[in-house]
Amino acid sequence: QVQLVESGGGLVQAGGSLRLSCAASGRTFSSYSMGWFRQAPGKEREFVAGMRPSGASTYYADSVKGRFTISRDNAKNTVYLQLNSLKPEDTAVYYCAASGARSYTPKLPVLYNYWGQGTQVTVSS
Repeated sequence: QVQLVESGGGLVQAGGSLRLSCAASGRTFSSYSMGWFRQAPGKEREFVAGMRPSGASTYYADSVKGRFTISRDNAKNTVYLQLNSLKPEDTAVYYCAASGARSYTPKLPVLYNYWGQGTQVTVSS
């Protein structure tokens, strides 16, 4: 069992930045691929970013590429999402998730075994 707790969300003006954190407890964090998803009101949950266990490979949705950065610190059992140049359309609840899948496909929510409770990001125009 892995427990995930996100933090770092908040209200920010367009063009601003936030750093989200996701602290993991339970089984070996370093063996999991990690992902960030988001869900805006009235919309489906969508993939934002993903990272393999070693951190050597990262993946991003086209809408955030060049603005968001995923990283992890396996010693601290934490994954981060740096959000820069935020836009009002980035407003959503952001979730981190852990995947134990051998064939990791970062965009598929069904491959993630554990989810956090989410943290709200609101970007004002």
